[in-house]
Amino acid sequence: MSKKPIVGITMGDAAGVGPEIIVKSLQSKELYEQAHPIVIGDAKILKRAAELLDVNTTILPVGLDADFTETKIGEIRCIDLNILSEDLPFGEVSAEAGHAAFEFLKTAIELANDDKIQAICTAPLNKEALHKGGHIYPGHTEILAELTGTKDFSMMLSSPKLKVIHVTTHIGLLDAIKTIEPERVHKVIELAHDTLSKSGINQPKIGVCGINPHAGENGLFGYGEEEEKIIPAVERAQGEGINVEGPLPADTLFFRAQRGDFDIVVAMYHDQGHGPIKVLGLESGVNITVGLPIIRTSVDHGTAFDIAGKGIVDDRSMLEALRQAIELAPKQ
Repeated sequence: MSKKPIVGITMGDAAGVGPEIIVKSLQSKELYEQAHPIVIGDAKILKRAAELLDVNTTILPVGLDADFTETKIGEIRCIDLNILSEDLPFGEVSAEAGHAAFEFLKTAIELANDDKIQAICTAPLNKEALHKGGHIYPGHTEILAELTGTKDFSMMLSSPKLKVIHVTTHIGLLDAIKTIEPERVHKVIELAHDTLSKSGINQPKIGVCGINPHAGENGLFGYGEEEEKIIPAVERAQGEGINVEGPLPADTLFFRAQRGDFDIVVAMYHDQGHGPIKVLGLESGVNITVGLPIIRTSVDHGTAFDIAGKGIVDDRSMLEALRQAIELAPKQ
């Protein structure tokens, strides 16, 4: 058996840049030296992407029973679900593309559950298209959680200078504040500790954001959310030997973390955590779902409908997502 992991790459929303960033990134000889990449998508759409990019590569459709270890540079193997129209328009929200994106991910999860692939790396999907296609989920993370039966999970964003894990993600700010409770905050601190410990960091340093400006400043701002929702979780984790500090003012915590004072930041809501990562560079960010029974990484950008089909994509985030999937994946 090969010691290189098999990484399943889902094509995402085919009307966006997913097919192009996949084809472009799979021109890397280094990736094939480290893993067996297999695309789950639609072969004819990948061929169209290769033509747009003027890339000389062979798109090879394969079935679910194929030997996924027979990969080589210059050839992209694709589990071809063949469910998209050949003339699918670029840059348009459609039920067809949304449904296909769901089916690509569902197939990848089934392969991972059957141990036929060791990790999943996802190209971006469009939430509006996903809903039009009949799949009412906020995004990839929630689909992965439901189809693997996972209750405790979180989104972690990783870049070379900063790692952020979220207590809440795809809900409005008012709903997020209502949702934040000590048990959930403690679970996310625990997930952060366990994830980084498994990656080889001894006693990772964890900084926890407050909800209000200046982390409430002893009740000056807000209605006591820090005292009610965050402090009990931090104290509980500290009592368990976890190296965690907080709640801390988010505006200074992110600066301190990228400086090296903390290994990871626990953010309370979507924009609190996403903003600092994306300021550091969309091309270097990777989305990792922690708490799942399978490894899943993703690009940290959207479908980019405005440039889809123009052959000008930047594949650096996909390359980084693939590298992290390879690093985290169990070896055969």
